[in-house]
Amino acid sequence: MTFYKYHGTGNDFILIDNRVTDYQLSKEQVAAMCHRRFGIGADGLMLLENAEGYDFRMVYYNSDGGESTMCGNGGRCIVAFAHQMGIITDTTSFIAIDGAHTAAILPDGNVSLQMQDVSSMDIREGYTLLDTGSPHYVAWVNDVSPIDVATEGRKLRNGEEFRQEGINVNFTQFKNEKELSVRTYERGVEDETMSCGTGVTAAAIAASCHTLGTFTTQIDTPGGVLTVSFEKDTPTTARNVVLTGPAVFVFQGEM
Repeated sequence: MTFYKYHGTGNDFILIDNRVTDYQLSKEQVAAMCHRRFGIGADGLMLLENAEGYDFRMVYYNSDGGESTMCGNGGRCIVAFAHQMGIITDTTSFIAIDGAHTAAILPDGNVSLQMQDVSSMDIREGYTLLDTGSPHYVAWVNDVSPIDVATEGRKLRNGEEFRQEGINVNFTQFKNEKELSVRTYERGVEDETMSCGTGVTAAAIAASCHTLGTFTTQIDTPGGVLTVSFEKDTPTTARNVVLTGPAVFVFQGEM
């Protein structure tokens, strides 16, 4: 099997062109490939497949081997992969588990990805719940640096309300009106990742929950900087949501 390795701000993925080969991978096989000591090592694995009416289909698996919901950094990486494989030029329309997406490769090499609109937010004391293609818990903190994300995130993800379906937990710090710092515990990986695309999108939208207008937010993650832009007509919704950042080819190999 030929595979390709990409990362988006440190969130790393195995990518496989499955248009002709039609690999049917078991949960155990995906988990073995993603294992950082006994396999290739990655936060997730993606299959690029044919899809009628679209340039391709994105099928995403977490590192535990389970097929998962939308991954924003993975979406940007599979766009860069499709470009490398000659499937697309600078723009694309593809289908994922949460629906259709458009994306563009920008002149500076970054990839901008149209995310799903947010139809509601559950604003609670100290945190906000919302779905940006994957479910997210955005916890407001004064400083993300000292937090034991693996321990604290695991507690919240496995709390009574979220234990069955799981949830991604984003510890979010306001740096200024247009900049946040975010560290994320991801379900399926069951650990802190260097970055989470749907997570920073959730944090940016949640941070503007009491205001309306057009926003562009810079988010610092342990793996690098991402940008989220969106429009708000009501306090608890968002539309025209776009996630932008790097999608980097690392290497290819055979397994």
